[in-house]
Order: sequence, then structure tokens, then C-alpha cells
Amino acid sequence: MLALAALFRRDGPADRAKDQARLLPSHLAAMQAIAPCRTATLGGHLSPCPACGALEDRSHACTHRHGPTCQKTEATQWLEKQRERLLPVAYFLVTFTVPEDLRALARAHQTLLYTLLFQTSAAALQARALDPLYRCVRAPNRR
Repeated sequence: MLALAALFRRDGPADRAKDQARLLPSHLAAMQAIAPCRTATLGGHLSPCPACGALEDRSHACTHRHGPTCQKTEATQWLEKQRERLLPVAYFLVTFTVPEDLRALARAHQTLLYTLLFQTSAAALQARALDPLYRCVRAPNRR
């Protein structure tokens, strides 16, 4: 299986050159930080093999927060902590979208537009939750 870093090394320069105007600076920076992951570019060290003691060359990882190989353990631990915080109730997903006419503007001004999106969507959900017309109490599941 091709790792993300190997894909960024193989196709990244051409993709970035072709799509640079459409890619966000943060995405470009992440691609460039992840590309050299576990290569000689980042250096390395020698480690003894646990089975035979022979020295093995180990390349250093990028440790970028979006690197799926480097951050898997941390991401798993974070997710477990979030699961512990869940209340013992039913959850559901609500999706708010940006109208197509506003997407270019939202992409250009992410901090402002997404802050507004989250504020207005939270206000809309809170208004519905307080409205008796939209509240429902589910009867216990009987068989």
C-alpha cells in the first residue's frame, strides 16, 4: 500500500504546480511537511533489532499533525478520551452547508466565514431545541 508521504513525494510536486491556485496555503504546507516523512531527508538513527541485535537504519518521521502514520497513536488516544466524554444518550448528525455561491468567498476568508457558520448554525439548533413544536419525547422501545 502506498503511504501518503510516498504519494506526496511521487505526485505532489506536479499536483501542487497544477493546482496551486486552488490549494490553500495550509494544505500546501502540510503536503510539503509530510512528503519527506521517514526518508533520509529528515535524518535517522540506528536501532538494534529486538530479535537478533543487528543494527537497523530507522528514518525519522515528520511528526506533522496531519500525518496519518505519525499521529495514529495520538489520534487514537484523543478519540478514546472524546468517547469517554459522551453522554449515554442517542446522538444524531446535523449538517449545515454553505450555498454554492458563497463557497469561493468562504474558502478565501475561512476564519471569518466558518466562525459565522458555526455561530449561526448553533443559534438555529438552540432555537429549534427551545421550540416546543420541534421537541419530541420518544417512547421507550417496546417489543
